[in-house]
Amino acid sequence: MITYLSGTVASVRPDSLTVVTAGVGRRVFATPALTSGVRHGQDIELHTVLVVREDSLTLFGFGDAEERDLFETLQTISGIGPRLALAVLSVLSPDELRQAIADEDQAALTKVPGIGKKVAARLMLELAGKLTSFPQPTGTEAASGPPAGGADAVSEQVVEGLVNLGWRQAQAEKAVADTRAEFDTEPTTSELLKATLKLIGGRV
Repeated sequence: MITYLSGTVASVRPDSLTVVTAGVGRRVFATPALTSGVRHGQDIELHTVLVVREDSLTLFGFGDAEERDLFETLQTISGIGPRLALAVLSVLSPDELRQAIADEDQAALTKVPGIGKKVAARLMLELAGKLTSFPQPTGTEAASGPPAGGADAVSEQVVEGLVNLGWRQAQAEKAVADTRAEFDTEPTTSELLKATLKLIGGRV
């Protein structure tokens, strides 16, 4: 079981990083909040979960052990797999998730693609009283610059990241286009991704 990874970032995508350790590059899926805060060539330390399936080995990475543990806790709930657990943490921070569970805020939970009212109700029931033991989260907020290719490349990366998190292609493309129109200057991938997530959340 791989629970920790330290290495150099070889590439950054909206939904994942390639981290080189001992000459081997490992693709690590992560939240947009994490991927948008790192840069190519940066040294990084990640708390990780290796999900083993019959046909795949998939590594998920987090900035702290609290998020990693929350990711694993979410998967103990029927109907929540690793991709959906990551989507939850991509839309809601650990504190926002705690608050939504404490307030029984179904609307906040259904902002996550793939979570309807039934799954939201299950989350509120099964997570009640389970999240208070987690420590307060910490993380990095470093900004990432625009990738090579300019504005089109930025939009394509953000659309790809949203689709991988569960949004439909057409929905993601429209949301990115609408969000770009709100910027007076060309946004970075990080800025556009965060703004688009906020826009989509507000539409749900």
